Amino acid sequence: MDRVKEFRAKYNAAGMAIEIVKVDGIFGMSNEEIDYEFALAKALGARAISTEISHKEEELKRLGEFADKHQFMVGYHGHATTKPEHWEAGFALAKFNGANVDLGHFVAGNNTSPVPFITKYHDRVTHVHIKDRKFNNGGNTPFGEGDTPIVDVLRLIRDNKWPIQATIEFEYKVPAGSDRMTELAKCIKYCHDALV
Repeated sequence: MDRVKEFRAKYNAAGMAIEIVKVDGIFGMSNEEIDYEFALAKALGARAISTEISHKEEELKRLGEFADKHQFMVGYHGHATTKPEHWEAGFALAKFNGANVDLGHFVAGNNTSPVPFITKYHDRVTHVHIKDRKFNNGGNTPFGEGDTPIVDVLRLIRDNKWPIQATIEFEYKVPAGSDRMTELAKCIKYCHDALV
């Protein structure tokens, strides 16, 4: 972990925090490997691990046992097929099982705002992915053109001072005559303007 601490020091010196560590394939790892992932995330200064949600209770229970042992949150990332009850099932299995709520996927798959879910389970939400989508499995859109209440969620987190990281996830098609960096700057401005 000495090399990990050196790596973290470089981020600290640059004024950048490492909040979330994404771990793919964690459900297939050995017990020793899972322990290592938690130790790695802690050494990096993160406050949660993120991984895709499983719909298998035994997998959520097993990983939740590690989360509880390490007293370290796991934020399960949901897609359009993920319903609130999928996360709630995980919450019931372990104190440190949490949710990474992808706002666009939530809106597209559940045809409703994620605000009530985030409000109810804010202590379980490790972070949110910010993107805009339409209801009824609609596609990704430029920010402000879909049905996702981005502004409402950002203000909810700010006004309640909840320690929920909001990460822009750029996924809409770049319009003709523009480029990715220009569009990303628009996304950042949209979020900034929501909070001033």
